[in-house]
Amino acid sequence: MVEARRNAMGYLMGFVLFVLGVPAVMWLASASVEFSVTRTAVFAVLAVIGLGLSIWSIVHMRNVGKGNPMDAFNHEVAPRTSELMTDGPYAICRNPMLLGILIYYLGVVVFLWSMGSVFVFVAYVLIMSAQVFFEERRLEKDFGEAYVRYKGKTKRLIPFVW
Repeated sequence: MVEARRNAMGYLMGFVLFVLGVPAVMWLASASVEFSVTRTAVFAVLAVIGLGLSIWSIVHMRNVGKGNPMDAFNHEVAPRTSELMTDGPYAICRNPMLLGILIYYLGVVVFLWSMGSVFVFVAYVLIMSAQVFFEERRLEKDFGEAYVRYKGKTKRLIPFVW
């Protein structure tokens, strides 16, 4: 029962922070928003792709990794994965959930079309780059040589590039 609560809390926190919170901050950082059918359509496509990739990653993490993604700067909010995931979305890149969220946020930036939203996006990328650095160090400790091999063959965030 306690683990189920921790899992639910992790998913709820992730939804509030990443799906609602950061885009709300982007909106607040935008002086004004002029609606455009084209930008709205681009946002919708990027939101579906990005959130779809993130949800696929979360489901895969739960089913294969036996854990929850809510782990921030080595602070475990919900149960961590107990199995190394290298297939499914994790064959695309080592951080497909983050990639999906970044695609979604790019859609938000296009929709809002403001320097304020770009600033929030860049700040988020910098913060998450630090988080990924700490997370990869922890994963090397947790999974040892298997994770080092996985790092050697799979890009960190952008498939075929980085």
